[in-house]
Amino acid sequence: MFTRCLVCHTPFQPNNELEHFPRGERIAFDPQRGRLWAVCTQCKRWTLAPIEERWEALEELEKAVTDRARLLSQTDNIALLRLGHLELVRVGRANRTEEAWWRYGRELRERRTRSKRLALAGSLGVAAVVAGGWATGAAGFWGAWLLWDRMPENVTRAARWMRFGSTAWRGDAQCPRCGYRFTRMEFKERSQLVLFPEEGRGEVGLYHACPRCGADPDTGLYLVGDESRATLRRILAYHHFSGASENRVRSATRLIEEVGSADRLTQILVKDGKRLSHLQRTGAIALEISANESAEQRLLELELADLEAHWRREEELAAIVDGELTPLPLVESLRLRITQRG
Repeated sequence: MFTRCLVCHTPFQPNNELEHFPRGERIAFDPQRGRLWAVCTQCKRWTLAPIEERWEALEELEKAVTDRARLLSQTDNIALLRLGHLELVRVGRANRTEEAWWRYGRELRERRTRSKRLALAGSLGVAAVVAGGWATGAAGFWGAWLLWDRMPENVTRAARWMRFGSTAWRGDAQCPRCGYRFTRMEFKERSQLVLFPEEGRGEVGLYHACPRCGADPDTGLYLVGDESRATLRRILAYHHFSGASENRVRSATRLIEEVGSADRLTQILVKDGKRLSHLQRTGAIALEISANESAEQRLLELELADLEAHWRREEELAAIVDGELTPLPLVESLRLRITQRG
């Protein structure tokens, strides 16, 4: 099997997901036409696999798409999927439900694990102090003991501050009534934020009341569009720094599945405007998952457009190569073998 990109000669990294095509971190394939490419991570060009190496690899890829791969996004012509650490570009629709939010559920579970480790480290530190206090006398012991309940929480708070700082948003805006200047919003103010659906955009805006005028809809700070999306994701990540349990994540993703999409759930959660502090825990977790999924989908749409342009160019070359170097009956037998199996 070839091991380097034919254009820039960058080595294809090995993968552990495919037995019959064990090199490449991104694989593109077309089961209908019998094409198979390794996509270079450096120059982004597609290297067409020799036709004798495609048969079993294409069958393996179609089976993996059906059984194990997760669909990230797709157009009418291209589907982008994840198989372990491997990215698959399948020409044609994959006929599967998009499940991009599973990754953010995993991230929340990992945050919970890290938070528990931090709390354990804090508890062990306090235990050492308590032991030292016992050795130095009753006063030292009781002083150390008072730290016991608060230390794990303080360790987590310190780690969160090191990760995010204290400021959720910076900018320069004025209250339309009194002219009060908003230049920053701190995380500790997040409970005062009101989330509302943006008209005609299917997205969430943020409202912060003016400290002079009060909670009047004609006053205060409004964040919409890109500014609102970035600020909301940052605030939710801060809010859920300690992550969520497996059951909580399952409940949150079930909410998304029941309403049909992340965007739809977001609109339901903030209908008529709702304070972040008034969202139930499961709803707030689902909101973070949805916000991240929506942001990635916008990036994936751009990537898919680029992949589709690459595919059209590479398909023209592949058609020439296969047509000139390979007997046509052999190509047709491959196509029938793969498509009939799928």
